[in-house]
Amino acid sequence: MSKFILLNKRTGETKSHMKLARKQGRIPAVLYGIGKDTLSLEVNEKEILDILKKNPRAILQGKTSDEKVIPVIVQNIQRETLSGKLLHIDFQHVNMAKSMDSKVTIHFSGEAIGVKSGGVLQVEMYEVEVRCMPDDLPTSMEVDISGLASGDQLLVSDLIFKDGIEVLTDPNAVMIQIKTVHEEVEETDPVQI
Repeated sequence: MSKFILLNKRTGETKSHMKLARKQGRIPAVLYGIGKDTLSLEVNEKEILDILKKNPRAILQGKTSDEKVIPVIVQNIQRETLSGKLLHIDFQHVNMAKSMDSKVTIHFSGEAIGVKSGGVLQVEMYEVEVRCMPDDLPTSMEVDISGLASGDQLLVSDLIFKDGIEVLTDPNAVMIQIKTVHEEVEETDPVQI
């Protein structure tokens, strides 16, 4: 939780101001959850992109213009449809004394036995929803799938999290399965003369 991000107060709300801010590398943002006020902010595009690349679910230390440091998490990101450029970011204040709901990204490592023997790997989901104290929130989880044979599947209930992390995603949900490839042999009709 050591990453700092500057949360600068937004100086204008007009379209021309927002356009200029984006040209200068500042992305409009809002911060929810501190009292009842929603704060209109701007963040540095390069800074936030760097953080999102490393860990989009990280709890960040948001530094406001009045030098207050508050824990925040990225709640929502709006992107331009075609270019993928950042348009707007929603931050949520994190109360470090209360449990929170968030998602944990699952990284699959290794090559499944079933794939080596001709099966097809089908990934159904890459993240699970959890509830835990903010300090216990894992950045991601690595799962070795090299032991999966053809016909095997990995369920959410197969994931092992440390104590204090409650998994909210359906435990019977399939994360990965190794499908068997069946080659269909066409039957040819005997040629009648």
